[in-house]
Amino acid sequence: MSESGAGTGAASHGRAAAVLAAARPAAPWRLGAGFLLPFALVVAVFFLIPAVLTVILSLTDVSVVTGLRDFRWVGLENYRRILTDPVAGLVLRNTLLYVGATLTLFNVGLALVLALATAFLPQRWGGFFRAVWLLPRITPSVVYVLMWKYFAAEPPYGVINQVLAALGLPAGGNWLYEHPWPMVIAINGFVGASMGMIIFSAAIQAIPREQLIAAQVDGAGTWALVRRVVLPQLRWPALFVAAYQTLSLLASYEYILLATDGGPGFYTTEVWALYAFHTALSNYFGNAQYGLGAALATVLVVIGLVASLLYLRFFNFRQLTQRPRIEVS
Repeated sequence: MSESGAGTGAASHGRAAAVLAAARPAAPWRLGAGFLLPFALVVAVFFLIPAVLTVILSLTDVSVVTGLRDFRWVGLENYRRILTDPVAGLVLRNTLLYVGATLTLFNVGLALVLALATAFLPQRWGGFFRAVWLLPRITPSVVYVLMWKYFAAEPPYGVINQVLAALGLPAGGNWLYEHPWPMVIAINGFVGASMGMIIFSAAIQAIPREQLIAAQVDGAGTWALVRRVVLPQLRWPALFVAAYQTLSLLASYEYILLATDGGPGFYTTEVWALYAFHTALSNYFGNAQYGLGAALATVLVVIGLVASLLYLRFFNFRQLTQRPRIEVS
C-alpha cells in the first residue's frame, strides 16, 4: 500500500472514531449535574452566602451606635453575652414550649387525625374538608391574626366569649392577653396542621388497596386497620413532617410578632427567632445590635441542625432509605 493510501485510511478511521464519540451518550452524572447547577447557584446565593455572612457578622459588635465603619472584631464575645444573658434561658424555654406543643398537638397530631378522618370519607367530602383546612395557610398573615384577635377580644366583642355566654358559661376577658400561650400555639398550629394533613393523606392513599381489603377480610375493624396497617406505613412521612415542621417552627415568628409581639409584658411569649429579630432590627431600647442578633441566629441554626440529626437517629434514617430485600412488582 502506498503512503497516500495509508494516510487516507487513517483519516477515515479518525473520522469514524470522532463520529462514534459524538454519538456516545454523555455520562449520567454530567446530565444530573447540568440539571442541578441552576438550583445549586440559587442555594449558594440565597442560603449559603447569607449563612456565612451571618456567622462573620456574629463575630463583630456592629450596631446602630457603631455604624458600618466603626465596628470592631470581637471574636466570640457575642456568644459569651448570650451564655450570660439572664433573658436567654427564659427565651429558650419559651422556644421549646412553643415548638414542642405546636408540633405535637397540631403539626403532627391534628394533621394525622384530619388525614385519617378524611381518608375514610367519600372522596368528594374528604377533598372538601381538606380544602377547608387549607384556608388558614392561604390567608395573608395579617388578616389571619386580626381574625384571631377578633375571636379573642373581651366581651361583648369577642366571638369566643359570645359563644361561652350563649352556652351559659362564664366569659373571660381578652383571651390573647389572659391566656397567651394556648392562643399563640393555636394560631400557629392551625396553619401548620394543613401541610401535615396533605402529606399524610397522600401517604394513606398510596397504600395498596389490596392490603386494606385483605385486613378487612381477616376481620380487622377500623381501629385495627389504622393501627396495624396504616400507621406503620406512615413512618417516613412522619419523619419528614416532624423534621420539616420543627425547623420551620424554630425559624418562624411572624404570627407571634403580629399577635403578641413577644408579650404581654416582657418576654412572655418571646421565642428565640423573635428575640434575634428584636435584638438585631427592633430592639426594645432603640439600639439595634446586628452582631449580637447574628450570633443569636447562628445559635438557632445550630439548634436546628442538632434537632435534624436527632430525628434521623430516632427514626433510623439508614433503615428507611436502604434498598428493599424483596422487590414487589
